Amino acid sequence: MTSLLAHPGLDSFEKILVFLLTLSVLIVLHEAGHFWVARYNGVRVNDFAIGFGPTLLKWTSPRSGTNYRINLVLLGGYCAMQGEDGKNNEAEQQRTFRAHAPADVSDNFQAKTPLARLAIIVAGPFANFVLAYLILLTGVVLFGSASASFSTKVGPVMDGSPAAKAGLAVGDDLVAIDGVRYGDADALVKKIQTSAGVPLRITYARHGVERTVSITPAAKSDGKGRTVGQIGFERIPVFKRVGVLEAFALSGLELREGIDQQLGGLVQIVVHPAQRAGNLTGVIGMGRVASVTQELGWAPYFYFAAMISIALGIFNLLPIPALDGGRASFIVAEMLRGRPIDAEREALVHFTGFAVLMALMVFTAYRDIANIVSGKGVF
Repeated sequence: MTSLLAHPGLDSFEKILVFLLTLSVLIVLHEAGHFWVARYNGVRVNDFAIGFGPTLLKWTSPRSGTNYRINLVLLGGYCAMQGEDGKNNEAEQQRTFRAHAPADVSDNFQAKTPLARLAIIVAGPFANFVLAYLILLTGVVLFGSASASFSTKVGPVMDGSPAAKAGLAVGDDLVAIDGVRYGDADALVKKIQTSAGVPLRITYARHGVERTVSITPAAKSDGKGRTVGQIGFERIPVFKRVGVLEAFALSGLELREGIDQQLGGLVQIVVHPAQRAGNLTGVIGMGRVASVTQELGWAPYFYFAAMISIALGIFNLLPIPALDGGRASFIVAEMLRGRPIDAEREALVHFTGFAVLMALMVFTAYRDIANIVSGKGVF
């Protein structure tokens, strides 16, 4: 049986660093999407930076004049184009440009056609989708694809379950029950399922150290009219190597499924906000999920990183001011009307969208922190 390739005992601080590095790379490559399409359309990029804060290193391209920067806080980055003021939204900047166009506008973002500006704006989210595919492809090639078989490793543990009360955690490897060692996950699960209400001495390995605990499986319905024993954790599939050509196809399928799932979840939140709002999570919640996923190995973590990239792409396409989707919506309105949107309507849209964005950020942050304080899991 091919087992999950687990991380060699990353501690909490290292897990946070791995997650922040992952998020930073996803954001920087999102900005790179804007950069590449802007340069293709002849727009001058004044600054392309990795990180924020004071500049540590800078190099100015003699050909394009772009300042490439590495800043102190290595989280994310930005792409500052000629014609962007960073203060007003798309419609206001376009109106100002038309009223006070400088003499030389050939490399100005605002001087480009609405279609070219739209392409530059949506290039960031599009880059996230391309990156998600490449991450999935890399993960499948290097570590394999999830199969129909399951690992003996412990997946997400349910709150209040016998497994949680016994101290089992994600990534623990179940190796023996009542002194009998199991190499087959199905046989191990069958033993648990046939032991409802019977105390079991379960031995598990955590970072190479074996421990034994007593766990009594709870009697639960299996949905087919039968009562089985459960200790309360999700099973993790075994990842098996595939050929390179098959990896291309599988990665495409996983990308489509990831987009479908996240779009479906977004629609459910809009249609049923009261029931689905609890599914929202912010950066804090993503960090907790990342820590859990890292315990399962590189294969699941690559998949997790790809899903984050997809989420960034979809989120940035939402028609909310301050996001790429908000900027794109103003450009689309300009294309339909033949001129930028009126100032009064723009102000109303901007205020409403900004209020929604702030409320969403506050809600997700509050929910993430509340879950940490209450000790709830992330699944």
